[in-house]
Amino acid sequence: MSSTRQLYELWRQAASCRSSDLALWDVPSGRRWTFTQLARDSENPPPSEDHGICHPMGTGAEFVLDLLRGWRAGLVTCPLEHPSSPSLPAALPKDCAHLKLTSATTGAARAVAFSADQLLADAAHIMEGMRLRSEWANVATISLAHSYGFSSLVLLLLFHGMPLILAGGGLPEQLRTACASMNNLVLPSVPALWRTWLEAGVIPENVRVAISAGAPLPVALEQLIFERHGLKIHNFYGSTECGGIAYDASETPREDANLVGTILPSVQVSLNQQGCVQVRGPNVGLTYYPDPEPTLCHGIFQTRDLGRLEGNALFLLGRASDQINVAGRKVSPEAIEQVLRNHPAVRECVVFGVADQLEHRGEAIVAALALRTSDALSEVRQHAQSRLPSWQWPKHWWLVDDLTPNDRGKISRSQWAERFLKSTGPATLRQDR
Repeated sequence: MSSTRQLYELWRQAASCRSSDLALWDVPSGRRWTFTQLARDSENPPPSEDHGICHPMGTGAEFVLDLLRGWRAGLVTCPLEHPSSPSLPAALPKDCAHLKLTSATTGAARAVAFSADQLLADAAHIMEGMRLRSEWANVATISLAHSYGFSSLVLLLLFHGMPLILAGGGLPEQLRTACASMNNLVLPSVPALWRTWLEAGVIPENVRVAISAGAPLPVALEQLIFERHGLKIHNFYGSTECGGIAYDASETPREDANLVGTILPSVQVSLNQQGCVQVRGPNVGLTYYPDPEPTLCHGIFQTRDLGRLEGNALFLLGRASDQINVAGRKVSPEAIEQVLRNHPAVRECVVFGVADQLEHRGEAIVAALALRTSDALSEVRQHAQSRLPSWQWPKHWWLVDDLTPNDRGKISRSQWAERFLKSTGPATLRQDR
């Protein structure tokens, strides 16, 4: 039996245990499926394939159905967020059942190959580590194609019988409608949406477990939601290459923004010689595809995230590739961003380095800011300078209208650095001398 057929048979077994229970509710269309109905509709012909690969896409029920139809036909699945098929060669890695595309925040997008067992392990780690129960319901406001949504939403439905409510998006009214008629909800999302929902006053009272991943969760936001709604947002740290890594299971807000949580069950984390997080476990993907790299092989994934371990607790200290070289000193942009986000006038920010052509000091620090009021820049700058050593002060303060994250909740430093170099002008740029 092929590995994808194995996944399909495991899904059938899970569905048989919950036959008449609600499995899937597509809120925009109003359609609902029990597990028996979902199993029946998955027997339709699979979507079109390309070299034995099918591409489920979208945010609706067809994503789930096309995934199941692909598995039933023995096809390798590669979810897409947009209707544009990547160029993939025909030769797939041995035991490959699934391909996940990376987010491309640190380079070109590529695929990670997973076996059936690795997908199953990731789902099991999430269920156990987050202490979830199959009778609760997941609410989907994030991409089903991205690794975070695929593991936390789709796999928990198909292998653990956890009902899935498809909100159709993350707008406040979409969230309100999706959460209106059920209790014991689990709501995985991203920091940008949690902030939007807080400001719109639509955070549901019937959420049992609230999760944030995809980008760093600001401690100030976590604390504010807890103060106003009594709801603890649990930080979740993972990677496309291996799924879930660590989860903050505590019941009160964190005080240290560097703490991402405790290591998930059966996942092993260590630090390599450079101080970067190294992950081992049955959830770690097979290899990069089509071009393998030594950073992902033999059940080990070498991240670029600088970390610190205290017992089973994992702290992140930034990305090695993001560090800014200021006159020979390494500066973590995340540390500066944490300080900036603590000022109430800062709606969002991103910090990065650009070549310092004038003083030949390596790189100059740039702080791109989306402020609630543009006249608050001087106050924000004083706030940062009173809390950071002088060599960590941004040299350039760039005001932008918006720093909207991408579909995966991430803000790409490299993309904003390119925009800065192309489009900065005197009306939007301040330089500290």
